[in-house]
Amino acid sequence: VPKKLVRSVPGCADDAVSGFVSCSAGLRLLRGHRVVLRGDLGAVAGRVALLAGGGSGHEPAHAGYVGQGMLTGAVAGDVFTSPPVGSVLAAIRVLIQAGAAGVLLIVKNYTGDRLNFGMALERARSEGADVRMVVVGDDCAFAKPGKAGRRGICGTVLIHKVAGALAEAGAGLDEIVEKVTAASKGLGTLGLSLSPCSIPGSKPSFQLAEDEMELGLGIHGEAGVRRMKVLPADEAVETMLEHMTDPSNASHLSLTPGCSVVLMVNNLGGLSCLELGIVAGAAVRCLESRGIHIARALVGSFMTALEMAGVSLTLMVVDEELLRLIDAKTTAMAWPNVPTGPATTRKEEVPAPMDIPGKPLDEAGTGPGVAWAGQVLERVCSTLLDIQDKLNQLDREAGDGDCGHTHARAAQAIREWIHSQPPPAAPSQLLSSLADLLLEKMGGSSGVLYGLFLTAAARTLRGRSDPAAWADAVDSGIDAMQRYGGAAPGDRTMLDSLCAAAQALHSLRVPGADPLQVLEAAVQSAEAAAEATRHMEAAAGRASYIRSSRLEHPDPGAVAVAAVLGAVL
Repeated sequence: VPKKLVRSVPGCADDAVSGFVSCSAGLRLLRGHRVVLRGDLGAVAGRVALLAGGGSGHEPAHAGYVGQGMLTGAVAGDVFTSPPVGSVLAAIRVLIQAGAAGVLLIVKNYTGDRLNFGMALERARSEGADVRMVVVGDDCAFAKPGKAGRRGICGTVLIHKVAGALAEAGAGLDEIVEKVTAASKGLGTLGLSLSPCSIPGSKPSFQLAEDEMELGLGIHGEAGVRRMKVLPADEAVETMLEHMTDPSNASHLSLTPGCSVVLMVNNLGGLSCLELGIVAGAAVRCLESRGIHIARALVGSFMTALEMAGVSLTLMVVDEELLRLIDAKTTAMAWPNVPTGPATTRKEEVPAPMDIPGKPLDEAGTGPGVAWAGQVLERVCSTLLDIQDKLNQLDREAGDGDCGHTHARAAQAIREWIHSQPPPAAPSQLLSSLADLLLEKMGGSSGVLYGLFLTAAARTLRGRSDPAAWADAVDSGIDAMQRYGGAAPGDRTMLDSLCAAAQALHSLRVPGADPLQVLEAAVQSAEAAAEATRHMEAAAGRASYIRSSRLEHPDPGAVAVAAVLGAVL
């Protein structure tokens, strides 16, 4: 039985409704019933009240659509179970007693919902209440729907919105029934699932193979029209739209090129938001290719099936009046903040910013300095490529084993760069160019850290060439790495080698110091510090998530830094 975060299986529907109401300032519960009502029931006086509902497990439906401009109340049953007649009748009575000018029941086309809401309607009418019912069947799955008719699924939410906007504008019961009935005729929905769902305390309702998806299933896990191999998003969406609009399908939705629709891309509960965005983009592209104008697009979780990893597409053909009703304001918590404009892939992109021109080079890219820089960089590249496997092996102990690959990418990029053009002679320009190169080509956290170090060091070297400037530059680079990376010496990172080398390089500030000897001391300090990380407990980076008892090797980043410094000699 799949795991669920519930307090108890029998009480999960009650807990879900009360939790939602607790977090919604404008909603109230009807005592003794699983009924959610607008908190401002006095505002209903003289207007038509709207009541909907169904089984729990479809959240945010239906309580999420209670609010000014949508539903007046929602009745929830147990999970995937129609609400009881008594609760529906109690909700109708409360609305009538609040002064409602009639009550409209909006019901999804399922036998249990029709029976229970219908029985409550008859009882209320016998008490003198003016109550009507519209049954929504928007499912486009079955070519021959049969006696039961088309199932009511996510398109019902759009009917809630249209009816709610009409009621808020003061429309009478007959007018609302007439207009939502007409709108329902241009409404179609189709679902697609990658996984089943499971009622709390029960096993999944059906099984799908790892490479299978099911087309046209219901919001309770009812069987669809066919199973097929998992398709890429574009092909899956094209398959859905083909089925929805196929004239040989008795429950199809007729779409003609040039018509306007509202598109609803609904997460059935367990699909990632990343996948939902991909499906939404595919839907817009497919509809545009058919010449359909997408007047509005709603993307999110509107009517779910517990944790089912799937999606449904709803299309409603709209004219200007229907669009105004969709755009009308509502306080319902689950209705999205929909931009009042069309959805399209044909949007002009914001131009990329112009590169800010740098200062002219202090020195031309020729001469002995350039040759020396090229030789040093070539040695650094060779060294990093030689130790690629070693760094990968060290990284497997505490990371994802790609430290060597990452540094090899940097080495290849630098090698290609210096072979394509002479490197800048000015130290500041050289380090700045290397920073840009590594940020673009190296990847990973290492690329950003090296980029931070080189950018800060380059700024310090601007207009300076004395030995002490290099000590200041290294300090500036380390400060930048610590400021944004959060690590410090002793945390078992590349900073351990860098900080040890920086300490030795401070001797460059002493007048008359031999730069070569200072550099040799810096390399020795870096190598010793890298080896010392073997005995440290990681406090930063990916290695910090690994128990220290498992870290028996030096940190690969620290080893790489020591190797780079050694190659400079």
